[in-house]
Amino acid sequence: MRDGETAVLAIEDDADIRQLLKALLGREGYKVTEASSGREGLRAFHQVRPDLVILDVGLPDLDGWQVLERIRDMSDAPVLVLTARSTERDKVRGLNAGADDYLTKPFSRVELLARLQAIRRRQVAAREPQAMFDDGHIRVDFTHQEVTLEGGPVLLTPTEYRLLTALVRHAGQVLSADQLIELAWDDPSGLAPARVKYAVLRLRRKLEWDDDDSPLETVRGFGYRYRQR
Repeated sequence: MRDGETAVLAIEDDADIRQLLKALLGREGYKVTEASSGREGLRAFHQVRPDLVILDVGLPDLDGWQVLERIRDMSDAPVLVLTARSTERDKVRGLNAGADDYLTKPFSRVELLARLQAIRRRQVAAREPQAMFDDGHIRVDFTHQEVTLEGGPVLLTPTEYRLLTALVRHAGQVLSADQLIELAWDDPSGLAPARVKYAVLRLRRKLEWDDDDSPLETVRGFGYRYRQR
């Protein structure tokens, strides 16, 4: 998939691999920015705001795991981890840390391009607006702004509906109180995070979810998450 607007940041300390990535991806229409260390990569990430990151793990200053963690604090841009570490443990660590895919060195050019194309297709699909959320327990019709639980209608206030919508649209992701304030309140200025806590409690009561078995989880110190059943 050629995409002349796709900006890729390649964070890799091996100059030969950087040169290969720039030449290979450039021919496919990607615009590649290079970085040879973790700190340089983070500076470039701030400046470029890439659509996709190729990240080596064995970097000379900050390792790739630290860089990935900081990228995930700032953005959900897709990250392909590129490394010589091929153990299952390392692969699981990378995916659990927020990487979108994992490719070991040495790699084939065909496989690299195929994985990048798959990431881009998922990225485009994720941007398409959902008409419905339904996990078998709760159903949210975004078009008609209707919520049903176990087949029965649920009446929510506009704020409660927007709060639920924000959580199910990002099912599985932890959203901070500040993020939820921005997403669910008409006027977020001056609202304290405690406002979210009480809104979440009201929403749980409306949906008859007790704290022990609620898919609407409080992630202590981070925020809230809708855990898809």
